Amino acid sequence: MKALEDILPIHYVQHQTIVSKMADLTIGFQLQLPEIFTLSAQQLENLHQQWVKTLQLLPVGTIIHKQDWFVQEKYAADYSNSQDFLQQSSERFFIERPYLEHDCVLFFTLRPKNRKLPDSAGSTLLKSHLVPVEMLDEHSFSSFVAQVEEALQVLSESGFVKTNRLHDKDLTSLINRYLSLQVDGTIRDINFEDGIQVGEQHCALFTLSQYQDLPGVCSSSIDYQSYSTDQHLFPIGFASSVGQLLGCNHVYSQTIFIEEPSVLHQQLEAKKLRLQSLSAYSRENAFARDGIHDFLSEAVGGHFQMIRAHFNVLVWTDQKELLPKIRKATTAAISKLGVRPRIETVGAPQLFWAGIPGNAGDLPINETFICFSEAALCFVNQETSYRSSLSPVGIRLGDRISGRPLHVDLSDEPMRLGLTTNRNKIIIGPSGSGKSFFTNHLLHGYMTHGAHAVVVDMGNSYAGLCALLGGYYFTYTAEQPISFNPFYVDGLPDTEKKESIKTLLIALWKKDDESFVRSEYVALSNALQRFYEKEISFRCFDSFYEFLRDEYLVILQKEGVKEKDFDIANFLFVLRPYYKGGEFDFLLNATENLDLLDQRFIVFEIDTIKDHPILFPVVTIIIMELFIAKMRGLPGVRKMILIEEAWKAIAKAGMAEYVKYLFKTVRKYYGEAIVVTQDLDDILSSEIIRQTIVNNADVKILLDQRKYEQRFKEVQQLLGLPDSEVPKVLSLNKDNDSMRTYKEVYIWPLAKVYRVEVSPEAYLCYTTEEKEKLMVKEAAAKHRSMEAGIRSLLLSMVFVLGSVFCHAQVPVVGELIGQVITTVDLKIQRLQMEQLKLQQLQQMLENKLHAMKLQEISAWSKRQKELYRKYYDELRQIHPSIIRPEVLQAIQKQKARL
Repeated sequence: MKALEDILPIHYVQHQTIVSKMADLTIGFQLQLPEIFTLSAQQLENLHQQWVKTLQLLPVGTIIHKQDWFVQEKYAADYSNSQDFLQQSSERFFIERPYLEHDCVLFFTLRPKNRKLPDSAGSTLLKSHLVPVEMLDEHSFSSFVAQVEEALQVLSESGFVKTNRLHDKDLTSLINRYLSLQVDGTIRDINFEDGIQVGEQHCALFTLSQYQDLPGVCSSSIDYQSYSTDQHLFPIGFASSVGQLLGCNHVYSQTIFIEEPSVLHQQLEAKKLRLQSLSAYSRENAFARDGIHDFLSEAVGGHFQMIRAHFNVLVWTDQKELLPKIRKATTAAISKLGVRPRIETVGAPQLFWAGIPGNAGDLPINETFICFSEAALCFVNQETSYRSSLSPVGIRLGDRISGRPLHVDLSDEPMRLGLTTNRNKIIIGPSGSGKSFFTNHLLHGYMTHGAHAVVVDMGNSYAGLCALLGGYYFTYTAEQPISFNPFYVDGLPDTEKKESIKTLLIALWKKDDESFVRSEYVALSNALQRFYEKEISFRCFDSFYEFLRDEYLVILQKEGVKEKDFDIANFLFVLRPYYKGGEFDFLLNATENLDLLDQRFIVFEIDTIKDHPILFPVVTIIIMELFIAKMRGLPGVRKMILIEEAWKAIAKAGMAEYVKYLFKTVRKYYGEAIVVTQDLDDILSSEIIRQTIVNNADVKILLDQRKYEQRFKEVQQLLGLPDSEVPKVLSLNKDNDSMRTYKEVYIWPLAKVYRVEVSPEAYLCYTTEEKEKLMVKEAAAKHRSMEAGIRSLLLSMVFVLGSVFCHAQVPVVGELIGQVITTVDLKIQRLQMEQLKLQQLQQMLENKLHAMKLQEISAWSKRQKELYRKYYDELRQIHPSIIRPEVLQAIQKQKARL
């Protein structure tokens, strides 16, 4: 066995350069590629052409070695003290979610002029000792670096790729990583006796290097059938199947040699002559001869760049029994390129050795093929995985392939990048597409960042979230009619507050077609001024009405105000129904939920009053004035108003101008207006939607649109979406993971599709299914809080139903539950007899139950036992086959004895 130090082809790393023992000089760059599923076919072609231009600027003798690392990782939860209940549940839900981490590095190697490419037998791996050749002078290398950076500048100008020069530490780390196939870079034994084995990693190497294996046609993109429809094909990069879409540990190496064109031409001419002499013995030789002749003719006539190329895929796993499955998946992935899969055996060690960063010059020439750069670059991986935003605000969505949690900023970052000019949004999705579910998730995300939200709803979609956040929920029922108190203020009202009250009083007093004169405005202003100057125990409409009737009327008579200037008798008569004893005395005399300005989450459920001629106009005015007060009275605080299907009713109530004003000016107050709608005909027929909302909502959010696939052209034109985005929208939910429950959402101008996947806790909070909502509501009432109700509901599902879906989501580890049930009847003293079990149980309980004391554990266990005994009794009425707790305990004890 040889020592790695003796045969390692790398001499040293210094001055951001890898120096090989054969005097090859290599510089490296980190590449940031565009995210997968985001580029159109034309964009992929434009990027491909930028690569072609980049290669044309590189000097002869350059070796381009691109390595794409795809390593399986698991999501690491981040439990922060500032997280709320749903954020913590999300961390538990996604913990150890597997995904592929992608890293892309690009090396440029310059060989000494007198160094020829070796064949497989001449690999440095097989040499007993290495004889270094004369190294390039410093001036030549500096010139080479300058040419490389100039070429990369062309690539960066595409706007799709960013480059960053690697330093010595980075280069050394990459070499160690390759030689260990581990992130920690600890050098391990490398064995080539039975395939390739690096430490405990069992490897397989697939090559794309033989003419006969390559496809007859290739391009910059390929149609991804899983997301395509009959009318709209979904493009991805040509090599994506061996990149992001190959779900195992692998390195995709792409190596291109820039050589003297005349030399390559002579080599092909010589090969053509050999084939000519052999053409009489084989028809295949004749075909190959003709192919080379056509290739050379095209090279001369089309001025194409001839290069040498080699591509290979190295896959590995630490479980040898999984290697056949991985080989099968890799074979299928390569086949999607139109390439005949070839697993390398004899030459695998030399190819693996040539993959060491800085050792591309050791790649055997017999493992390369000559082609045009345009064709070779089709096999270069152009895409990477989704990236999280670095913005401090946003919401959690999921990567489309794995569901890995991502932080996505829909508001501020697009403005900073110049993609939008406002934060307004329109959300479109037919019934059942997950529209309200996503909107709940959106609201919660922004609430965790300190936003204020006013929601106008029809359908009770936000009751759960409002209860969890401790917000105000205004709705009308016969038992508990809707009520407000616009007269309540803490201290003296400001001008905005008084103006909003005057607007409300005028709306209650006058019809739209009735005139309102200046003297009446002055009279109301004076009334409010005197009302707030007077000491009153509790300010509401009743106390204001009594002040007008008992005091202000006398003041007007003393001042000689005439009836034609302000008819206070008429005013009191018209507003009498809102005073105590009147038909609507509940509406403006609320004694709770008073501080609307400082309350961060407020929901107005207007479905039951949308057709009421008195209540609805009053409620809409209060909503309007409330949000304006928040806009102007909370500087530096994000404000959101979300209007669900209620926008149709609001428009009918004469608030169309308000909606227009809102969408045009909310940006100036660090706010955003959001409208949610589902019916395509409503969108197309509404003047407000078309002219005001769509034109002033730069962020378009679409859910499943397959229902409107045949009419989507109308939606596209309305929203101003480019043709390249249509396949993305129509691909929503077409190839979802059947093992997980989620829906997808498209967001413009991010031009991406994300998963909307949440924890069971969040699901129960957001659900709009009537039965589920009732279960949650009853549990919350029983346990006196939404959070406790959701916890209890999930825990009962684990205990009684044994739900795998919920098993890992409850705050207590699933395995712990069985132990708690088994030991609930034991006294604290008896726990000490099982010291090891006690220590393990205590530690788990302390971690998951917030460091509860042992005495509290016993009490908690007894309460849980009684609680779930009732659940058993209730469920047995429905399912008599459900096992009772005593039987379950007996089974567990018997199992423990065995």
